[in-house]
Amino acid sequence: MRLLLIEDEPKTVQSLRQGLEENGYEVDIAYDGLIGLQLAKRGVYGLIISDIIMPGLNGLELCREFRKTDQQTPILMLSALGTTDDKVTGLDVGADDYLVKPFEFKELLARVRALTKRSSGVSQTSNLLRFEDVEVNLDAKTVFRSGLKIELTVREFNLLVYLIRNQGRVVSKAEIAERVWDMNFDSGTNVIEVYVNYLRKKIDRDFPVKLIHTQFGMGYVLKTE
Repeated sequence: MRLLLIEDEPKTVQSLRQGLEENGYEVDIAYDGLIGLQLAKRGVYGLIISDIIMPGLNGLELCREFRKTDQQTPILMLSALGTTDDKVTGLDVGADDYLVKPFEFKELLARVRALTKRSSGVSQTSNLLRFEDVEVNLDAKTVFRSGLKIELTVREFNLLVYLIRNQGRVVSKAEIAERVWDMNFDSGTNVIEVYVNYLRKKIDRDFPVKLIHTQFGMGYVLKTE
């Protein structure tokens, strides 16, 4: 599996690259955020590992820009900034995980394995997404489950795509509002809950294995358990 490491400290790059390659990963390197963003958009990576404080474009800006066109590729953020607010900020711009410097390599490796394992659960070609027996054609805007065509509205379709690309991860109502429909989340309304229920009725109701699950107080997750 090929990874992209975006880090401006040569000693850190050398150490991480050596460790990752010894564990079977291929590693591309970028020493600043602008080049990192270009490589990220051009390449197909199982994981992007990015520092936050870098020349050209910092890691938060890089992540925010990358997520405008790619919601699937996992991103692991590295930073010496370790407060809760720092971590929340990193996750809010689209990072999947956040590791505070200094760290032991074995901890980073565990995070890498977890993120790449999760992302490999989704099979995607240029225009197809698959999860379990669900197949989504991104070009034709069609959805099938167990070979049966399911008619979805635009919002339901976009919601399903987002859940598949983030399978196994709990996504909040606020995240769905912002990332799926580009709107501010109003906690006083139940619009997200309504659309999740619409989608669940179409995707799950007539099938024995339920895929869309509610994590009470946190959000929703696509999984088989």
